[in-house]
Amino acid sequence: QVQLVESGGGLVQAGGSLRLSCAASGRTLSTYTTGWFRQAPGKEREFVAAVTGSIVSTYYADSGKGRFTISRDNAKNTVYLQMDSLKPEDTAVYYCAAGQPPMGWRTTSKKYDYWGQGTQVTVSS
Repeated sequence: QVQLVESGGGLVQAGGSLRLSCAASGRTLSTYTTGWFRQAPGKEREFVAAVTGSIVSTYYADSGKGRFTISRDNAKNTVYLQMDSLKPEDTAVYYCAAGQPPMGWRTTSKKYDYWGQGTQVTVSS
């Protein structure tokens, strides 16, 4: 079992930055692929970014490419999502998730087994 706790959300003006953290307990996070997903009101949950476990590869949704950076600190058992140049359309609850999705499925939420409670990100215009 992996317990995930997100933090770092908040209210920021458009063009600003936030860094989200996903702290894990129970298991070593580096043995899992860790993903960030988000869900805006009235919309489906969507993939944002992911970082694999053993051989580090990163994946980004087109919406975040060039603006978001996912990284991992194994010593802290934590995964981060650095979000720069934020836009109002980035407003959502952001969730981190861990699992072992096969290659080709790392952007699919149903392939992740463990989820955090989410952190709200609000970007004002």
